[in-house]
Amino acid sequence: MTDVQAIADHWGRGDVFGLIVAALNQMAKPLDGLTVEELAPVDHFHSRGFPATVEFADRLPINAGEQILDIGCGLGGPARYMAKRFQCRVSGIDITGPFVEAANRLTALLRMEQQVEIAQGNGQRLPYPDSCFDGAYTQDVTMSVADRAGFFAEAYRVLKPGAFFALSEHGLGPKGNPHYPLPWSDDGTGAYLTAPAETRAILERTGFEAITVEDTGAKCAAGYRKVIERAEKGALPPLGLHLFMGESMVEKMRNAARNIEEGRTHPIQLICRKP
Repeated sequence: MTDVQAIADHWGRGDVFGLIVAALNQMAKPLDGLTVEELAPVDHFHSRGFPATVEFADRLPINAGEQILDIGCGLGGPARYMAKRFQCRVSGIDITGPFVEAANRLTALLRMEQQVEIAQGNGQRLPYPDSCFDGAYTQDVTMSVADRAGFFAEAYRVLKPGAFFALSEHGLGPKGNPHYPLPWSDDGTGAYLTAPAETRAILERTGFEAITVEDTGAKCAAGYRKVIERAEKGALPPLGLHLFMGESMVEKMRNAARNIEEGRTHPIQLICRKP
């Protein structure tokens, strides 16, 4: 099994769309007329979920009508949110087949096919021509990217001059050696954490400039603790990321919070641009 296939299998197998529909039915949510906000608890598959996407979007210089790329788009929640909020068009790409299938079916349910298009593919070999996007972003994806320099070079290649590139990730903290399992890896396999300073250096070598980095560790840790508290009380809603994280979800969340608090991981949000 290739490393890419192992990562894809870690994130999604089976009938992902069916799981989501079953949860919506349990909540008596009709599929006709479903909104971006109603899907938000399940389709923002990264630390802190939908609130993190909203704060991320607050920092992105997206204009109406622009073409934006979401690398590692998962179930397409952020892509649909960006398209709706900014009235832009978003192309999403992800290596996980069941996520891509579910993402397109959810996009169709929301009647957003004219704004959002999602395809299966690898962020390290983007299937797009040079200089075709006005901006690109990736959320909590690069922890699973072995060739970070190649990943950033591909993003740089498909961006127009002056376009932005933004990312959020759990960087490697000064103490290192994170506790596993974590949401992105059960035992460290397929995990490639990099210290924020090194990530910045790689972006600079790629050619990006005007790099700004924001520490999001405290927010992420608080978000994990909130989910843990709800899970321990049996108060998780039918629709949520726990649908795909299985019985180890609480342990993964505990380790994620502990790693931040012990300085083993260093969550950041970063934005830069192609000159």
